Amino acid sequence: MKKVLLALAILLPGACYAQLADSAQRVVRLQGAVNFRDVGGYTTKDGKKVAWGKVFRSADVSHLTDQDLQTLEQKHIRTVIDFRGVKEAAMAPDRLPAGTGYELCPAGSDSLPSGAQIAAMIRQGNFMEKFYGDSKYLGARYRSLFQKLLTLPEKEALMYHCTGGRDRTGMATALFLYALGVAQQTIEADFTASNVYLQPMYGRMFKGMQLATGMDVDSISKALELKPVFLQSMFNAIIKDYGSVEAFFQKELGIGPEGLKTLKRKYTI
Repeated sequence: MKKVLLALAILLPGACYAQLADSAQRVVRLQGAVNFRDVGGYTTKDGKKVAWGKVFRSADVSHLTDQDLQTLEQKHIRTVIDFRGVKEAAMAPDRLPAGTGYELCPAGSDSLPSGAQIAAMIRQGNFMEKFYGDSKYLGARYRSLFQKLLTLPEKEALMYHCTGGRDRTGMATALFLYALGVAQQTIEADFTASNVYLQPMYGRMFKGMQLATGMDVDSISKALELKPVFLQSMFNAIIKDYGSVEAFFQKELGIGPEGLKTLKRKYTI
């Protein structure tokens, strides 16, 4: 990993490389999952830091080992939010420590396009921008997460995930960091870092899509790899539909001005 990060220092924008450079502290090394990360450590616009060890994000956790479960217990992760669809989650149920609170929040996930539909959308262009630019399911998908964040006990931590831990999970992280006052450039750096952390999965995923769609891997990769413009599409859609991100928080997530203050008090230091 260190060699990979050194090479990336030359290729990536400063903010993105800075995010990757703290991997030793940020990434939770598990045997049965990838892209499992602590969301803490980022500096907010008012000079505070997002607290470490409180909020985690991940890809699929259906293959966690007994040792992995011990790691989750050591991290005090007592609440898990799953953004996958009903069928998607049933095919690969989470493996979690006994007593962990679990909630499935599938809004929008059961209507995700098939491989053939994705191929057609990629050929039409701007597929991912269109996906991120639809605010229709954001409130229903993320309301429970933010309500649990408001009431999470002081000595407990929370983890949320989808299958790849990049799109639905990336949107959740972007909204959480925005609520805490983290700069947009830093939010985008955390988002695009999944391109590196998911390299072991990308090869299989893109090859599978090639077999399913007949498209070449390079075209699939260019269309699907995460870019800052995807998150920008999400925030622009929220502003267009609600007038402001804060209005969206209040109407759809139940997080008004006092709620934002509570989140900052609980999750920044």
